[in-house]
Amino acid sequence: MFAYNLPVNILFGCGAAEQIGRQAAGLGQRALIVTGKSSARRSGLLDRAISQLEEEKLSWALFDEVEQNPLTTTAEAGAARARQEGCTVVVALGGGSVIDAAKGIAFMAVNTGDLSDYIFGRLSSPDALPLVAVPTTCGTGSEGNSFAVFTNPQNGDKKSLRCKAIVPAVSIVDPLLMTTMPHAVLASVGFDALCHGMEAFMSRAGQPLATIYARECMRLAARALPGVYQSYEDIAALEDLTWAATLGGMSIGVAGVALPHSMEHPASGLRDIQHGRGLAALTPVITDASCMQAPEIYEAISRELGGRKASECGDMLRTLLDEIGLLTSLRAEGIGDEDVDWMTENCLKVSAAGIDNHPVAFDREGIRDLYVKCL
Repeated sequence: MFAYNLPVNILFGCGAAEQIGRQAAGLGQRALIVTGKSSARRSGLLDRAISQLEEEKLSWALFDEVEQNPLTTTAEAGAARARQEGCTVVVALGGGSVIDAAKGIAFMAVNTGDLSDYIFGRLSSPDALPLVAVPTTCGTGSEGNSFAVFTNPQNGDKKSLRCKAIVPAVSIVDPLLMTTMPHAVLASVGFDALCHGMEAFMSRAGQPLATIYARECMRLAARALPGVYQSYEDIAALEDLTWAATLGGMSIGVAGVALPHSMEHPASGLRDIQHGRGLAALTPVITDASCMQAPEIYEAISRELGGRKASECGDMLRTLLDEIGLLTSLRAEGIGDEDVDWMTENCLKVSAAGIDNHPVAFDREGIRDLYVKCL
């Protein structure tokens, strides 16, 4: 027996970004455009979106203060802007951080209190402004689920808001928008997408539909990522990688994540490191420590990566990471020995569900030992 409920409305394909204005017009009269500090401007997407909104007779306001690991305070500031401007729809232009921030903004624009109270389940609400999500990176898959990850700047807690209210009303996924990423960013977000597939596939909370999505995510990402990293000219491969990212977001939206994401969130919450690079430092080591205790799962993952045996899975990941210039360690990303104890305790605090989802059990000392090995 299983349940599946993921009300995601996706417009996918090259040229889909021409639908931004039309889709937003069906949801509200005044839009808050949420984006980062510069990339949407540099790529021209911001101007294209504004032109489309104005063609549809929508007025708009701009919130362009989203950072790479969005803060709870950023979402609350954006929500205040939305209320002040009288916005009735949110349009997110950017990567997963922007879409997550926009989800929090849409949610807090119509709710009161502290966002952290909703993240930790002390408060709940079924309401949010409608959201149009337009991803420009193929990584988090936030366009395909009800999650939004935030860091609390007061204590470093990095944890997700989870509720159906923040599922985008429509996600416009245009592979051509991915070509504006620097290739180093593509490597990081593409590996994040692959990890979503892997972790949803292995999750104890998985179910048949999520497992199908997760396996297809792994298949597409593992095959497309190295070539797309070298060149954006192969549009079919770019489409595959972009679709893999969306499938990854949809699969974790149902099955959740496992130990690699659970251990990464304390690292990037503490040191503001790039999420995909944190995963690159952690995932091979966690895989080595897990693969022979769940051999059927890791053999299946290994085959999607080009290997044959469960024992090869960690090395297959390292080969892929080497191909995309992403071999790294926690120390190389700014984490020190002095951070290990805090990260261990924080992982147990904010990531209990992900730890439980992992097919192999690790206690406090086991998690600490993994952090040390990843340095």
